[in-house]
Amino acid sequence: MSIQSKWEERIFNAVIYTVLTLLMAATIYPLLHVLFASFSDADQIVSHEGILWRPLGFNLEAYKLVFSNSAIIVGYGNTLFIVVVGVAFNLLLTALGAFVLSRKNVFWSKWIMFGILFTMFFSGGLVPMYLIVKGVGLLDTLWSVIIPFAVSTFNLIIMRTAFASIPDALEESAKIDGANHFVLLFRIIIPLSLPTLAVIALYYAVDKWNGWFYASIFLKDRELFPLQIILREILISNSTDSMSSGTSGDMFQIGETIKYATIVVATLPILCVYPFLQRFFIKGVMVGAVKG
Repeated sequence: MSIQSKWEERIFNAVIYTVLTLLMAATIYPLLHVLFASFSDADQIVSHEGILWRPLGFNLEAYKLVFSNSAIIVGYGNTLFIVVVGVAFNLLLTALGAFVLSRKNVFWSKWIMFGILFTMFFSGGLVPMYLIVKGVGLLDTLWSVIIPFAVSTFNLIIMRTAFASIPDALEESAKIDGANHFVLLFRIIIPLSLPTLAVIALYYAVDKWNGWFYASIFLKDRELFPLQIILREILISNSTDSMSSGTSGDMFQIGETIKYATIVVATLPILCVYPFLQRFFIKGVMVGAVKG
């Protein structure tokens, strides 16, 4: 390689690293701004202008008020129920559907797959869905945001492709040993597809953790509200008076730090899950996208 080529490569790498660093900073700074503001003094954060590089007057008052709010605690419990039960339900049905569609001898499998793909582009709409949920008696229950969304077509396709990429010899040898379909699925297919299942589980978990729209439609009892609806009320409706009342200082200023603290409390759990599943991302998605 000539000296000129080496310099061109170095300049190219320097430009790429610079751009990636700027993108990383633009992604991370909003998170740091919210984190620093949540630990800041209410008076100082309201009067501050410009970039926030550190907490201003370290203060935990906002977090004390957030965790003393019963609505947030109840919302946390409801969200955890939706995520844990919902993701388990999602994975079970998605795996069963993907297993059936990945078999080569399923009757009318192409037409069934076409019907499933059709739902990605066309649906009955919000009103028919509401009427169905109401008609089957799920309205105003936590199951209304779990059962109607049991299977995601996109996730089903990824898992089906991952199952189809497993060699046929494994299935044939298992059948020779007397394995039925359930043994084949739960003792061979799923253990070999754990990276894909981990990624799909994360997709489902993030979707359910951040979900608020359908919950706001199907749920009317405040005791059933998930955390994101409580967070939405705090951020959009500015409903921090109940938390900031009885504290020293201006209620508006304290309410501002409460908003930041609530965002951190609502975001931190799902961020803590990412590092443990990061190693599955590339392998899991690529396995589900290579064949099919």
